[in-house]
Amino acid sequence: MFIAACDDFQGTNSSPADGILRELPEGVRAIAAPNQNLSAVRVDPADGCYVYRYAGPVETTYLPLRTVEGSPICTRASDAPVAE
Repeated sequence: MFIAACDDFQGTNSSPADGILRELPEGVRAIAAPNQNLSAVRVDPADGCYVYRYAGPVETTYLPLRTVEGSPICTRASDAPVAE
């Protein structure tokens, strides 16, 4: 599902090797739900949303970084159509 998240993302404040942000914006830290790895976050270039590295019992993968309400945290607005 997050195949694009495995691609290298080279932003202005990320490590070229893995795309991990060196410094997470303070606004993102403020709204992120607890129990997410904020030390290993990058932006998924496919949708512009933040993802964090989750090390599970079987594999390590990237999951969407979410707010306490469960909404994904993104760098840009969703391209969803607006209802008229």
